[in-house]
Amino acid sequence: MSDDHAIDRATAAFVAHRNLLFTVAYEMLGSVADAEDVLQETWLRWAEVDLEQVRDQRAYLVRITTRQALNRLRTMSRRKESYEGPWLPEPLLTTPDVAQDVELAESVSMAVMLVLETLSPTERAVFVLREVFDVGYDEIAAAVDKTPAAVRQIAHRARRHVDARRPREVVSQNEARAALQSFQRALESGDLQGLLDVLAPEVGYMSDGGGVKHAALRPVVGAGKVARPMAGGLDKNSFSIAFGPTVVNGSPALVVHLDGELDGIMAARVEAGRITGLYFVRNPEKLSRIASQTPLTLR
Repeated sequence: MSDDHAIDRATAAFVAHRNLLFTVAYEMLGSVADAEDVLQETWLRWAEVDLEQVRDQRAYLVRITTRQALNRLRTMSRRKESYEGPWLPEPLLTTPDVAQDVELAESVSMAVMLVLETLSPTERAVFVLREVFDVGYDEIAAAVDKTPAAVRQIAHRARRHVDARRPREVVSQNEARAALQSFQRALESGDLQGLLDVLAPEVGYMSDGGGVKHAALRPVVGAGKVARPMAGGLDKNSFSIAFGPTVVNGSPALVVHLDGELDGIMAARVEAGRITGLYFVRNPEKLSRIASQTPLTLR
């Protein structure tokens, strides 16, 4: 077989599974940029593989991607230790089609991605591969260098951990969109009571400025504490602020512009028709790809 033909076969296999590999990397890392880097590293290693010796190309590619993502995740963990304020996942523009896959949409939601942050790197890899993509225990064991029996134990522990912390219910996209629209109207009009009506009493607000943009250094909890600064803040500002609908991480969200410039992405967790979590990403590094991103249909 010629080298050109081998490269063509390797390229075709990689392209066929690229969305899956990207989603695995993104769910493990919470960063579009790092996920793209992992895919580049995966391709370089895949291009050197003798395809005649590969029985299952998908499994082999997932194994390479998982190992590269694990290496990067351990490096990122050290970076996050010195991060200023809360760390939020990099927003990922997704097509409305992603929302139709309820399990996938939930797994990439800001709320669940933050839960995944509380797992160890190996637990996160095992959870993503098993619970989101239904990869077999033997394949996962090969990817994380554990025995299948150990992987089963890790999967059980990770599932129990995530289930105890994930949102209590999965709401429809229409319900999430309606709550966010009510929130947007109240924001634009400075309607404090409107905000209190749509925010759950125990709502939590997290903002990520990366030490560059103003953001709360700790999560804010409670409808009153979240709503009052929002309702009063717009009237005091001399700049133009605009909110628009978008879809990130499989759910409706708001894109925020200040004086015509992209300022942030605000995602929400909705339960029982009210917002129980707000996640405002303002870190410019995490927004730099939003304007150029093509909305993704994952896996």
